Amino acid sequence: MKRISLLFQLLCNMGMKYIVFRTQYELKRKSGLLRKKYPPYWVVRNIPSLVQWRMEARPFFTLKKTENCSRNIPVNSFLRERVERMLRGDYCFFSSTWYSLTENYDWITNPDTGYRYDISRHWIEVEDYVKEAGDIKYVWEKSRFAFLYDFIRYDWETGEDYSPFVFSQILDWIDKNPLNYGPNYKCSQEISLRVLNWIFALYYYKESVTLTEEVFNKIMTSIYGQMKHVRTNINFSRIAVRNNHAITETLALYIVGMLFPFFDESIEWKKSGKKWFEEEIKYQIADDGTYLQYSMNYHRVVVQLLTWAIGLSDCNHERFCNEVYQKAYASVNFLFQCQDEHSGQLPNYGSNDGALFFKLNDDDYRDYRPQLDALHYLLTGQNLYDRVFEDRMWYNVQLSDISRNLFPAIQKQYGVVSFKKGGYFLFREKDSFTFIRCGQYKDRPAQADNLHIDIWYEGRNILLDGGSYKYNASDADLKYFMGTESHNTVMLGTQDQMLKGARFIWYNWTQALQATANEDENNFTFVGYIKAYTYIHKGIVHKRKIIKKKGCTVWEIEDTIEHKPDNLLCRQLWHTKSENLYISSEDSIRNEKKGWYSSYYGEKQVCNQIEMDTMGNKLKTIIQFIK
Repeated sequence: MKRISLLFQLLCNMGMKYIVFRTQYELKRKSGLLRKKYPPYWVVRNIPSLVQWRMEARPFFTLKKTENCSRNIPVNSFLRERVERMLRGDYCFFSSTWYSLTENYDWITNPDTGYRYDISRHWIEVEDYVKEAGDIKYVWEKSRFAFLYDFIRYDWETGEDYSPFVFSQILDWIDKNPLNYGPNYKCSQEISLRVLNWIFALYYYKESVTLTEEVFNKIMTSIYGQMKHVRTNINFSRIAVRNNHAITETLALYIVGMLFPFFDESIEWKKSGKKWFEEEIKYQIADDGTYLQYSMNYHRVVVQLLTWAIGLSDCNHERFCNEVYQKAYASVNFLFQCQDEHSGQLPNYGSNDGALFFKLNDDDYRDYRPQLDALHYLLTGQNLYDRVFEDRMWYNVQLSDISRNLFPAIQKQYGVVSFKKGGYFLFREKDSFTFIRCGQYKDRPAQADNLHIDIWYEGRNILLDGGSYKYNASDADLKYFMGTESHNTVMLGTQDQMLKGARFIWYNWTQALQATANEDENNFTFVGYIKAYTYIHKGIVHKRKIIKKKGCTVWEIEDTIEHKPDNLLCRQLWHTKSENLYISSEDSIRNEKKGWYSSYYGEKQVCNQIEMDTMGNKLKTIIQFIK
């Protein structure tokens, strides 16, 4: 009966279309029919000569090397060091950890575990998660080719030419990754990102002597094959996944179809890609700018994709439907309002897999300002911050040529700021802001974190979210980071707010029943109710009341668990790195233990996990930051 109930939940949560598609997909995969759709070779015709392409290339937004002549910029020592390390075979993964891959890296070995995938296996046969292999993202990371931006930026600043290295890396990948074989064809989003990054390099080094007829033809043939793969498998992301993957892939189809009109399928790719991209933006971004994946970093991913979409369409005098621009603008506003003013960081809320698709700056990965500034400028023609970030310069669109309307500049809001569609509530003062999540789920949740609270003071995250760590880790790590225990909310015994299923599946989703935020002369006040732990008892409701005293760093949090089973401990959880944070509660037992947080994918650090425990159903806690 329990299994039938869970299957019914899955049907209700994901929809009949999802169930039917996944069932058919698995049947085709196991029968071998799916494999036949992806042969080792596709015939490509009509690739123009290099000379012809150079003359007729569609507009792109990269800077030309000659534009550096008038800029007296000192050599960037940070960038020089990164370039030199990569020339030696060292690469930075997920913006944090360097791995030595050697100059002859095979593109299919996981540097974190040493596991080497079998390149002779068709991508259909490659497993996403193999215990001994570790996280497949470590194989995909270099194959995204995001590292090319460091070489491009360095060449622009110094006038040097590392195009021989850039093209040698691309050609090496092509030679070692036959079409539709091995782990690097497993995910269509990874393919799409790789192609977009190759295109950026291709345009930047368009006039380089290193770009020969042979090199150009080989790259274009590979781009064609990879995008044909994406188009053939597009329904997987649009039905089975439908998140930032679908936005990436549909955009890649549109861009490749627009920039390279000579492929036989270009017209269809461009038309379908644009239509589907618009549909995904409309579906995935709410009117208030919040994002259906409930993840700050994945929302930034979408911001970057929107920047490419809007920038390149403007360059080529094309337009999307009005809703794309409206939701892009709303996205910037939402993330900007959730941003710490001092550091540029956002709460480490939701899934964070280290993705930063097009890094065109030297700022820290956790700093969202470069990406928000770039899209804001495309939409408004005005500054979002006092500082102008490098990203904007690379998306070199002439605003005078834009036929669409521009939006007014976004301003920081103070006091109570609510995004009710997404279920986010903020208290913002000059030196601090409080971030609260209390929402419903339109699509599958990633973490059991409803009614989580984040607190920031003068650029310091004094009450923090644990983050994600890795998607393929030990069972204990997965339970901790994806579960309730790594968040500042209430946990019943060792049970999560929702019932965990396979990998990224949760059952018994938490849902907000009520949420309000307001202010008076002395206080900010939030009151929220959620259904939670319904797999334990259908009537359980978690009520949280938060009072922030204006002008001082004191927060009062009161939690009530209605219909809590008598045998389960009520655990109020707090996570901090600050020695100046004091947490006290009456009528509860205080426990302190080692907790964990992960600021960057694949890394975890120790934090202080403070618990207020009771066998009752009420807890009232005072949190005070001593300056």
